[in-house]
Amino acid sequence: MLARVHSSAILGVDAYPVQVEVDVSYNDASITIVGLPDAAVRESANRVEAAIRNSGFEYPKMRITINLAPADIRKEGPAFDLPIALGLLVASGQVAADGILDEVALTGELSLDGRLRPIAGALPIALGCRKAGRRALIVPPANGNEAAVVTDFEVFAAQTLYDCVKLLESNLADEPLQVAEDDISLETPPYEADMADVKGQDHVKRALEIAAAGGHNCLMVGPPGSGKTMLARRMPSILPPMTLEEALEVTKLYSVKGLMRPGDALIQTRPFRHPHHTVSSAGLIGGGTFPSPGEVSLAHHGVLFLDELPEFPRNALEVMRQPLEDGDVTIARAQSTMTFPARFQLIAAMNPCPCGFATDPQRECTCGQAQIQRYLKQISGPLLDRIDMHCEVPRLMPEEVMQREPGESSASIRERVVAARVRQQERFAEAPFFSNSEMNSRALRDFCPLSPEVESLLKTAIEQFALSARAHDRIIKLARTIADLEGAEQIGVAHAAEAVQYRSFDRKLWG
Repeated sequence: MLARVHSSAILGVDAYPVQVEVDVSYNDASITIVGLPDAAVRESANRVEAAIRNSGFEYPKMRITINLAPADIRKEGPAFDLPIALGLLVASGQVAADGILDEVALTGELSLDGRLRPIAGALPIALGCRKAGRRALIVPPANGNEAAVVTDFEVFAAQTLYDCVKLLESNLADEPLQVAEDDISLETPPYEADMADVKGQDHVKRALEIAAAGGHNCLMVGPPGSGKTMLARRMPSILPPMTLEEALEVTKLYSVKGLMRPGDALIQTRPFRHPHHTVSSAGLIGGGTFPSPGEVSLAHHGVLFLDELPEFPRNALEVMRQPLEDGDVTIARAQSTMTFPARFQLIAAMNPCPCGFATDPQRECTCGQAQIQRYLKQISGPLLDRIDMHCEVPRLMPEEVMQREPGESSASIRERVVAARVRQQERFAEAPFFSNSEMNSRALRDFCPLSPEVESLLKTAIEQFALSARAHDRIIKLARTIADLEGAEQIGVAHAAEAVQYRSFDRKLWG
């Protein structure tokens, strides 16, 4: 007897439909799984047998052939346990659910006692099943809220294989899952860190506010203990709340990587990724034999913080140049080519020298000039040129260290950032941009007209600091953001002058 059960599998960050075909025949007892299964899928035969027996059903002692179609795409992971088990029960005549199987998809890992364990990729699977025309999806309880975020689609959670069978035999008589409003609310993201905790460093907070308002990348340079990491960790708290579309994109990435917490429906805060400097190129950008997202993609619509920037392998830093410009990552392998989103803000921090005290007026630097140059050359000119803002973070003064009054809160700063972003959205209503940092050269001409006084200032800055054409364009983008924060229609000399100072500090170190 033959049974067909619908399921789904992940390819990149999206899902595609898989049909699990189960055939049982009266020959020698054996089981064969075909359709390019990986080791986890092949091992499902043992899990399924134990789960069926421990759920009160009879495992068929027959020749079993299981085909995962389409057969030319590799199937990975334990998510096919549930559809395989149900297919066996239907094919062996123990479950009568033929009428509903064409409308429903199933996914889930089985434990040996028949309980359903969580899987990776529940959200993209639910989206893929809806697109494929399925009526409903049955998932493990831990994935229920995540899958139920998908609208115009029914999601059911089953605790065990037995519960799943009863649900199908009742023609999905239970109420589908509903997500609580608090689980998907994006208006007031629950950040724990707050800018009010940071003592002093008002000019650095101002720089990060500009970076948040325009989506600009920022490099902070200063001695150890000056607050670089503390400031960076609070960067997401001053960014605008995510839209539902952005939250879904981020949740899909985290779901595919298996990073969703059980029971969570949607990622409500902007990502903050902080990889260690020993990260490999594949870990940073993504990769593997069958490519999966890396840190730059997990920071999509959020912040990628690289602390101790010169300590990162140079080749790992260089591969970031393309996603910094394009907002996505394409990974080509012999088996497949994947494109992952990577529209993130880079916030980097570093010491001015190996010992950290080259710019500290109170501590003497113990590094030689050649040693400092080798340290700084770990960051290439092309990468440095792609970082919009370079900001010095000096040692705190004693009175700042002893300060007891809290500083300005993240919520207050975020209000100004949101207002600036709204102005940009209105400006780019007919353009394919979302923030000032994304403007190309043509958009700069269209949206950023310059007065003769501003042009004269920029010409002087280019000559004095030997700025590249890319640096010139980024100064204009910064000036436009500064003007947006002030509510100004045109870029003024003061806006351009402030923007220039964020592109001049690096010349003090790199020359």
